[in-house]
Amino acid sequence: MKKIYLFLFFNFLIFNLIAQNFIGIANVGFNISQVDGDEIYGFRKFGANVGPSVMYSFGKNNQWQIILETNFSQKGSYQKYPNTYVDTMKLPYYNLRLNYVEIPFLILYNDKNLISFGGGFSYGRLTNAKEYEYGNLINYNTLRGPYDANDFEIIADVRFRIYQKLYGNIRYSYSISKIRTRSYDNGVNRWTRDQYNNVISIRFLWYFNQKIEDKPSNKK
Repeated sequence: MKKIYLFLFFNFLIFNLIAQNFIGIANVGFNISQVDGDEIYGFRKFGANVGPSVMYSFGKNNQWQIILETNFSQKGSYQKYPNTYVDTMKLPYYNLRLNYVEIPFLILYNDKNLISFGGGFSYGRLTNAKEYEYGNLINYNTLRGPYDANDFEIIADVRFRIYQKLYGNIRYSYSISKIRTRSYDNGVNRWTRDQYNNVISIRFLWYFNQKIEDKPSNKK
């Protein structure tokens, strides 16, 4: 975990230096996620989504924006009760925690610095995975367990101004490559499913050195 914080800190310093010509952004928020293919349904897993980013604007009236981020992002899956409850089993039934360091790249259309929308892709490196079934931690030989170290996602992103340099951000991302293949057995049938991250992110963004245009004066 210390390595993650140091990584984000040094990236933040680098982005601040670059921000002399670009706009530096601080991203703070959370993920609501599920893992498709794990036989658990619903966006029930909450986790952090924080980190710095840098933005370059171009085109007529800066209508286009290119954004590069470095985020610490927590994903996973959660279900408190099993489909068939057993009194002798501990709860929660299932709890998966996946920690990533991600590098999203986005291209957005900007409408007068009031709202921006677009998409992109992200590369994520899995740093840690913990999986619990019936309240018990499943022990693996590595920190990542059976999960792929790399996660590639597509992104849809909308951000809107709340006040001055403070923006709100809603993002949807989905894995384009599987993060794991798992076999299931219910005592009658046996089947195999590929798993994918499915994430909604809600964040607040602060644009450090963005120029805010003064409102036109009503005085003659």
